[in-house]
Amino acid sequence: MHMTRLRRRIWAHMRSLLAAVAMLAPALWAGPPVAAQQASPGWQVQAPPGGRDGTGPANAPGLQVPPNTTIVPRSSGGGKPPVPGGVGQIALTALLTDDGQNIEQGLVWRVYRLGQGTEKAAFVAQHRDASPTLRLEPGSYLVNVAFGRAHLTRKIVVAPEQAGQERQERFVLNAGGLRVTGVLANGEAINDRIVTYDIFSDERDQYGQKTKVVSAIKTGVIVRLNAGIYTLVSTYGDANAMARADVTVEAGKLTEATLSHAAAKVTFKLVLRAGGEAMADTQWSVTNLRGEPIKDSVGALPTHILAPGRYTVQARHSGQQFRRDFAVAQVELVMP
Repeated sequence: MHMTRLRRRIWAHMRSLLAAVAMLAPALWAGPPVAAQQASPGWQVQAPPGGRDGTGPANAPGLQVPPNTTIVPRSSGGGKPPVPGGVGQIALTALLTDDGQNIEQGLVWRVYRLGQGTEKAAFVAQHRDASPTLRLEPGSYLVNVAFGRAHLTRKIVVAPEQAGQERQERFVLNAGGLRVTGVLANGEAINDRIVTYDIFSDERDQYGQKTKVVSAIKTGVIVRLNAGIYTLVSTYGDANAMARADVTVEAGKLTEATLSHAAAKVTFKLVLRAGGEAMADTQWSVTNLRGEPIKDSVGALPTHILAPGRYTVQARHSGQQFRRDFAVAQVELVMP
């Protein structure tokens, strides 16, 4: 009887416990309270400032931030502020004069990036277009434009805030052209194949000598030069027949220069007797009366063009040496 009452009490407690578990089961399996997933009354849920990645400006248009709330945007750069990107675009043009037309051909552009301190400028690019557009990262650059022998170099700085912007740069060369021809003292034309011209600027080197701008140009060739004063030196032949003249090159104009040469052609001949055959393998040396060398050559009949004056010629053949003074003319030496 006592055991029967005990069993009844145990079963009653078990039924009460099962009922309690049944009541708690929905709450245990439903997850967090639904109220925690909803916005509180009066708040607005906003996307991160500037977009989903949080990298935009904190004051992006339309952003509504609840009171007493601090928004910290995410950064992919290890906490560093974003660096301005892009490149500066520099459109280049060149002109002969400030009021002239753009040069449409014959230009060479060279771009160098300046280093820090004593670092040398690094070559970046070369362009042969008449009006190229450079795309340069922020930094300092040297841009050189050459038009023949005329040229101009300018420093260009691309600031970080100019990245993505485009600007124009005009290079006014202040350049002109020079064309040279030569004639003999009697007015006859000079053989173009044996005359050349050197051009020197008015600038001096460390030795006080004028700086050579261009050498060995031919008759009639137009040389493009920066405006200024230049010295022309014409060499007729392969010896000392030379002529000099100073010329002024004006911007936007072609300057014509004519140099006159007073010179004569001289042929040397070493013979056993007057009117005889020239001796081959003869060594010749021509000096002026002060003993300064003018021209050395080897052969039976060497021909040179000499300036007016008096000279001394020496001929060496088979261990013998012969000497004679002469004026500019054909010289014939007779072996005694």
